[in-house]
Amino acid sequence: MAEVVKMPKMSDTMTEGVIAKWHKKVGDKVNSGDLIAEVETDKATMDFESYQEGTLLYIGPKEGEAIAVDAVIAVLGEEGEDYKALLEGGDAPKQEAKEDKAEPAKEESTEEDSTSSVSAEDLDCTVITMPLLSDTMTEGVIAQWNFKVGDTIKSDDAIADVETDKATMEVTAYAEGTLLYVGVEAGQAAKVNDIIAIVGPAGTDVTPLLNQKPKSSTKADKAEAPKAEAKAESAAPAASSSSNDDSRVKASPLARKIAKEKGINLNDVKGSAEGGRVVKKDVESFVPSAAPKAAEATSAPATETKTISLPQYVGEEKYTEQNVSQMRKTIARRLGESLFTAPHFYLTVSIDMDNAIAARAQINTVAPVKVSFNDIVIKAVAVALKQHPAVNSSWQGDKIRFNEHTNIGVAMAVEDGLLVPVVRFADGKSLSHISAEVKDFAGKAKTKKLTPADWEGSTFTVSNLGMFGIDEFTSIINSPDGAILSVGAIQQVPVVKDGAVVPGNIMKLTLGCDHRVVDGATGAAFLQTLKGLLEAPIRLLA
Repeated sequence: MAEVVKMPKMSDTMTEGVIAKWHKKVGDKVNSGDLIAEVETDKATMDFESYQEGTLLYIGPKEGEAIAVDAVIAVLGEEGEDYKALLEGGDAPKQEAKEDKAEPAKEESTEEDSTSSVSAEDLDCTVITMPLLSDTMTEGVIAQWNFKVGDTIKSDDAIADVETDKATMEVTAYAEGTLLYVGVEAGQAAKVNDIIAIVGPAGTDVTPLLNQKPKSSTKADKAEAPKAEAKAESAAPAASSSSNDDSRVKASPLARKIAKEKGINLNDVKGSAEGGRVVKKDVESFVPSAAPKAAEATSAPATETKTISLPQYVGEEKYTEQNVSQMRKTIARRLGESLFTAPHFYLTVSIDMDNAIAARAQINTVAPVKVSFNDIVIKAVAVALKQHPAVNSSWQGDKIRFNEHTNIGVAMAVEDGLLVPVVRFADGKSLSHISAEVKDFAGKAKTKKLTPADWEGSTFTVSNLGMFGIDEFTSIINSPDGAILSVGAIQQVPVVKDGAVVPGNIMKLTLGCDHRVVDGATGAAFLQTLKGLLEAPIRLLA
């Protein structure tokens, strides 16, 4: 009896999957445990093994297509068995229905329909799309191609390096044949699931596969063209109707400034640059007509009365621009979402670090790796969170998640922006263990070798700018965490101890809280516990 195969839920956050590659085709015999497809989830590309046996009667989504979790992607059964009744429930994609209705409604659309009916399988080709390489990735930049059109590709070859919002990763072909098409040049970006390459038999014409996509966009472009022309035509009379207003004249900022100082209307100046743009030399060489004689007459007496003559200083306004990296795009999007979604409030406390300084010096005489003050803060935060689970929480919309484990995200500055690798179960690790792990993360972050497993799953974040001499600051919460700790520098200041003013070492901590899950008193109680641990660090070793 025929059985449907559904898209499995391969991670806790997965809502849909993309068929990266089919390893079986319709008519193949499938045994339990056989690899039938590779599925791109929101976390990684995973192998999908069959738990059923039979002949593959039907394949729903094509390679590169996304389909929701629990939707039908294939049907297994006896060879020649009628399976269409299983698809009538509506779970499977309606591709066969579309094929049944393939009759052209108009003579003009016949060629288009025949082109769109050609699939990669028909040409024995494999379409390689931009994979989803991290949970926050929406597009990737091709850092470099490792092969060129015409090269022979093996299934395990890394055909390209892709720069994501987190790191630079390799894209594996998962196909054998000749590289027939490259859709994105090195340095250019492509959206997730966009076609970036096609692999197949040498000499195959892949034009039918490429022509399926841009048809609708071409029509849209044609529809937009008249609108743009109409706008241009309507703008022309408006500009010509006001000869005194030169704000619409194409001119460089320097030329506009000089013209303003000399009282020259740019409408009267003929531009020599590309497109008639007015530049500095055009304004300086401009000779006014006889019309402004009256203006000259009125200005002459004023010139005679001047007693101080200041030389004219002309500066040049200039700047440089660079494309926004994938990492910076994601930082802007995620922090914007956090700041404008989560109602932030901040609490600041001063810590006496004298005992911590003495303890660190003693620890580093015996520790296998050098322990930093940041390592001590991470350990103290993890221990304090176990006593205040409300701070170790996150907003889930219709519920609040109280995490019983302590995974501490450590904010690290890199060349392109900011990464937050996670020290997992930090409360149970020694200071030396935490120090070694953080140093390893820092090295990977600088060389862009961090993997998604390194930066996912934080429950609380620590951001330290003390090494830059920053006294105190506030941070934007690293969503979905419910709080973030900002660590300032240790400052030598006068303090009062036992009624006397003595030198002291003070460090300021600022706790940023999501008010949806953490109240003021809750955050304050957490800071009190953290303050006690840092001022008596022997408690961290108990």
